[in-house]
Amino acid sequence: MSQGASLPCYALVKYTVRRSGIFISIGDLASTQQPIDTMVKTRIGAVGPWALLALVLLLAGSCACVQAAGEQKNGGGRRRRTHRRSAAAVAGMMVPITFLNASVEKGAVCMDGTPAAYHLDPGSGAGNKSWIVNLEGGGWCNNARTCKFRTRSRHGSSNFMERQIAFTGIMSASPADNPDFHNWNRVKIRYCDSASFAGDAFDEATGLYFRGQRIWEEAIQHLLSIGMASADRALLTGCSAGGLAAILHCDQFGAFFAGRSTTVKCLADAGLFLDAVDVSGGRSLRSYYSDIVAMQGVAQHLPPTCTDHLDATSCFFPQNIIDSIKTPIFLLNAAYDVWQIEESLAPNKADPSRAWRACKFNRSACNASQIDFLQDFREQMVASVRVFSGSKSNGLFINSCFSHCQSELPATWNGTPAIQNKRIAKSVGDWYFGRAEVKAIDCPYPCDNTCRHII
Repeated sequence: MSQGASLPCYALVKYTVRRSGIFISIGDLASTQQPIDTMVKTRIGAVGPWALLALVLLLAGSCACVQAAGEQKNGGGRRRRTHRRSAAAVAGMMVPITFLNASVEKGAVCMDGTPAAYHLDPGSGAGNKSWIVNLEGGGWCNNARTCKFRTRSRHGSSNFMERQIAFTGIMSASPADNPDFHNWNRVKIRYCDSASFAGDAFDEATGLYFRGQRIWEEAIQHLLSIGMASADRALLTGCSAGGLAAILHCDQFGAFFAGRSTTVKCLADAGLFLDAVDVSGGRSLRSYYSDIVAMQGVAQHLPPTCTDHLDATSCFFPQNIIDSIKTPIFLLNAAYDVWQIEESLAPNKADPSRAWRACKFNRSACNASQIDFLQDFREQMVASVRVFSGSKSNGLFINSCFSHCQSELPATWNGTPAIQNKRIAKSVGDWYFGRAEVKAIDCPYPCDNTCRHII
């Protein structure tokens, strides 16, 4: 491991497995309650016996290291009691699923036509009239083949969604882990449209439904009907593709509360995807986004303040949207976002010689010119928020870590990293409640020794 805090076990498994040609997300390892064999079938399809054996060993290792983390202090029977308490705490965080069956007739369905769904952990006490709505992330699909494949997973069909999931980080019910939002009504809307809840189309050739916008609208209307309409406070959030969705829908979310005295704000975690030049001189992510926008009928639901002067693909990039968002919004992002490094800056198609392969999975393997390229990417990110940061109502936390998604992992939400000794949870809380203005931008890598790097 290179400098910074040690890698979380589940992240280590994700990246080790991915290098073997099999991909399981952090969310799968951290929150799924499915048996391993079911998870393997629904996430990666058929694999060879040796690859499967390696995967099982890696998953077993992750379980062992999680258990070891809970038992590393004290000895004998004390270790066993600590482990039992940890298991009970995890069980207490599990939140059951609710299907939006009544919205099927309105077309608010996953790609395979199954009902949309959400998880709700009700608020209590002083948080009874406060709501967090979290939009689940999980990438996108840009053609019939990849979208059809996703219908065999939770990202394309509610048939494969976990019936209960853990709420952690900003979604946690623990006052110690989540001091400002633990007693709010906390909702996670499941992601099964593959266009950041923004498309509205139907592909007759494949029978695929691209109804993200309808899912978004129906889910919010449902939540309003069961109590959110009387909310004193509301916060829309999401990570990765969900972070992009939070940006795209931030003003729409605010509009649902028009005429009410509700304090409405948005938080986008790892959603600041840049229209950046890749290592070959092309624009891999722009090409990918262009396919998504066209196939899923996204253009009609993009912010008109952007589409009135830019093409639809440009308006799927947050850098072209954030300056005109009227609802207060907080951007939480790693300046060296590992998803963007791997899939936008140095994807395999842009790196046929594999000159970037070692670097994009191990920052200590990067040579001087590669580090310069990554520093330039950071500068582009900082430049993209220059006008945005001028608004007193907006917030920023851009740290110089190699990471992706930091608000829902306990270790990063209310642990490390920190900028000027202030953690992410404290920064977001100070911004939301108006306790302080938060415009935190870290110095360039490798200055921050509080990072929890995942490459």
